[in-house]
Amino acid sequence: MLQQILVDMYIQPELLAELNEEQKQILFFKMREEQIRRWRERETQLEKEEAARVKVKKVSGKTVSWIKGLDDDVWVWVMGEHPGDKPYDQICDEIMAERAALQAQREAEKLRAKKEAELEKRFSGLYLEPEQVVLSEQEVQQKEQRRAEEELKKLELEERRKAEEELRRLEQERKQQIYISLKEVQGSKHTRDEQDKEWQKTLQKSKAADTRRRSLAKQTIEDHRRRSVKALERGRVEAMTKAFGSTDLTTPPKPKPRNSSSAISRKGGMRRSLSTSSRDHIIRWFKEEQLPLRAGFQRDQSRIASWFHGIISREQAEVLLKEGEPGDFLVRVSERIFGYVLSYRSSEGIKHLLIDASENCYMLLGDQIRFSSLTELVEYHQVEPLSSSGVEECLRHACGQKAAAADYAELFT
Repeated sequence: MLQQILVDMYIQPELLAELNEEQKQILFFKMREEQIRRWRERETQLEKEEAARVKVKKVSGKTVSWIKGLDDDVWVWVMGEHPGDKPYDQICDEIMAERAALQAQREAEKLRAKKEAELEKRFSGLYLEPEQVVLSEQEVQQKEQRRAEEELKKLELEERRKAEEELRRLEQERKQQIYISLKEVQGSKHTRDEQDKEWQKTLQKSKAADTRRRSLAKQTIEDHRRRSVKALERGRVEAMTKAFGSTDLTTPPKPKPRNSSSAISRKGGMRRSLSTSSRDHIIRWFKEEQLPLRAGFQRDQSRIASWFHGIISREQAEVLLKEGEPGDFLVRVSERIFGYVLSYRSSEGIKHLLIDASENCYMLLGDQIRFSSLTELVEYHQVEPLSSSGVEECLRHACGQKAAAADYAELFT
C-alpha cells in the first residue's frame, strides 16, 4: 500500500483519516523523499539535454582589466571599513540633500528669469529716452526729471529685492519638500528590506522544521529496526523479509485471486488496497483472502480472538473503549478499505492505527516490521510500545464483545 501511494503521490482522504500523527509524519517524509528523487532525475535529464544543445561561443576581442593594489591583487574598497569613511545613513542624507538643492536651484532659476522678464516689461516704458528729454525741456524742468528717474530706480530696485527674497524662500521650501520626499522613498526601501529579512527568517524556520521532520523519520526507522531485532531475539515475530531471512518459516496459504472489482494491478505487479463504501465487497474480501489465513483467530486457531471485531465504525469502537483503562484495545475490520484498524485507549485518549494487509502480511502503515498474522502483531505490541519513541503504552487488555450477537458473525457465515 505504501509503495503504491509513493507511485501515485496521492493518498485518499478516507485512508488519511485512519492514520495517527506519527504515521502521517512518516508518510510525509517518504513522499518528500520520492519528490526529491524525481526532481533530481528530471534535473539531471535537463542538464544532459541542455549540454547537447549548447554551442561553442566565439571568443570576443573585448577584455576587462582590474585595478590592482600594492599587494598585486585586485584593489577593493569596502565602504565603512576605513576610519575616515562616513556612516551609510550620513552618506545617504548628504546625497539626498545635494539632489534636493540642485533640483530646487534649477526651479528657482526658471522663476527668476520669469520674474526678471516681468520687471523689465513693467519699468521699461517709464524712462525717457534722450530724444524725448530734448523735446520736453520746454515743458518740464531738468531737475524734476532726474528726481522722477531716481524714484523709479529705487522702486525698481525694491521690487527686484523683494522678488529675490521671495525666490530664495521658495527655493528653500522646495529644497525641503524634495528632501522629505527622498527620505520617504528611502524609508519605503528600508521597509522592503525589513520585509525581506522577515521572509528570510520564515524560510529558515521552515528549513529547520523540515530538518526536524527528517530527523524524526530517521529516528523512527532506527527504532523500528531496534525493535525488530529485539523481537527476533525473543522469538515473538516470524520475519518475512530477506533482511531477517529465516529458512524454517512456515509459509501461509496463498489467498484466492481477487476479481477485477476488488483489486487493481499496477506497474510491476504492484497491488494496493482500495477504498470502497460497499460492505459486501469488504465481506467478500475477508472470506476469500483473510479467512484462509485464519485472520482474527488465536495462535492455536481454536477459536476467534477476544480482541477481534467485525466491520464496525470508528465511533462504535470508541464507545466500546470509552469506559476502559489505558491499554485496552481491539482490532476491527475497516469499513473503508481492505484492511484492519487497531483501536486502543492511551493516556491521551482513544487512538486508531491502520493495519496494512495488502501483501499477504500485516504491518502498521509506515512501520518496518511485518507479521505473518494478526495475532503475532498483537502479541508483539503487548510487550513493545506502539510508538517508536516508546512513549505510548503497550496493548494490555483486549476489549471483547459487549452485545448479545457478535459483530463479526457476518464474516464467518
